[in-house]
Amino acid sequence: MARKKQDQIGEDDAVVETAEETTKPAEADITGLCQDVFSKMATYLTGELTAASEYYKLLQNMNKLTSLKYLEMKDTAVNISRNLKDLNQKSAALQPYLDQITLSEEKAAALEQAAYTLDAYSKKLEAKHKKLERQRKHALAQRL
Repeated sequence: MARKKQDQIGEDDAVVETAEETTKPAEADITGLCQDVFSKMATYLTGELTAASEYYKLLQNMNKLTSLKYLEMKDTAVNISRNLKDLNQKSAALQPYLDQITLSEEKAAALEQAAYTLDAYSKKLEAKHKKLERQRKHALAQRL
């Protein structure tokens, strides 16, 4: 292997590199190193593929869960829709009775107003009657 030595010369900080002669490793060493590299690369790639596979499995599970959740939500929406239709039908069936109640309330309010008017009129008549009665008594008292 090549080794480098760095020597600094003078004030201009120049770097001088010297190389030593490298020796070729034996063929067996190269083969062993290649096998080691390939083994480590295989381990690395296996790990990467396993991670990708696990990631896709996770995505599949998430998709299944999401699909199930959407099915639940669809069922809930269908039930809500059905219940809303039932309530609308019941409301439509009750509408004539509600209209009768409203009409009865209006008639009761009109009747109450008529009773107040009649009461006021009867009080007026009573006051007039008392006034006339006093005048009659007063006129009788003057005659006697």
